[in-house]
Amino acid sequence: MGRAVILKTPAEIAIMREANQIVAETLALLEEKMAPGVTTWQLDRWAEKHAVKHGAVPAFKGYRGYPASLCVSLNEQVVHGIPSKKVMVQAGDIVSIDFGVKYKGFYGDAAITVAVGEVGERQAELIRVTREALDKAIEQVQVGNRINDISRAVQHHVEQHDFSVVRQFVGHGIGSQLHEAPEIPNYHRSERTPKLLPGMVLAIEPMVNIGGSDVQVLADGWTVITSDHSISAHFEHSVAVTENGPLVLSERIR
Repeated sequence: MGRAVILKTPAEIAIMREANQIVAETLALLEEKMAPGVTTWQLDRWAEKHAVKHGAVPAFKGYRGYPASLCVSLNEQVVHGIPSKKVMVQAGDIVSIDFGVKYKGFYGDAAITVAVGEVGERQAELIRVTREALDKAIEQVQVGNRINDISRAVQHHVEQHDFSVVRQFVGHGIGSQLHEAPEIPNYHRSERTPKLLPGMVLAIEPMVNIGGSDVQVLADGWTVITSDHSISAHFEHSVAVTENGPLVLSERIR
């Protein structure tokens, strides 16, 4: 990336926690409302309304031309699925929802994957393993560790269960910009990666496929799907590096 990592003050991290709480509450609300027959457009409306009601601005809307507030990715869609009035959630779907807000000049960003009704055993395992991979990555958010420690934790856990990590899209630093340095891949790199310092805030986001790791972008310029059309899952938390270990800003506290 070549850009400098921006360290946040405790006061800035406190604002980012507020921003991420709005995100966390929105995702919880959407998970509650997720049901067969709901359109992805309706999910987007609910997300935007909740953010605005709490004094935040949806972060993704208009970002590099993105047309909606929420990313809703179904089944073989990995990330950046555009909400639509024509797309209805069905029983048996795997739905990844990614949401971000800007609040008092700082960003919050998180994602969850939800199973709609009964899903197959392997799909349920995919969701569980992806969530666990995020937890294991967060455990590595310790002062003095490196980005590679986070990346290795995700890759190791995912591949242990015979799933694959997406390599073309990565996690990122976050702060007064939605995407800041450093990049946080979900796989180990051979080069030396940045050391974790107090005040760094990281958006860690495992994207995991049942099949191969290859993905492609659809003609809409946004929606990313698995090249082999296998099912994908995505979880994300915004996490601050502190002297006392990881502080998960987007973990719901109220």
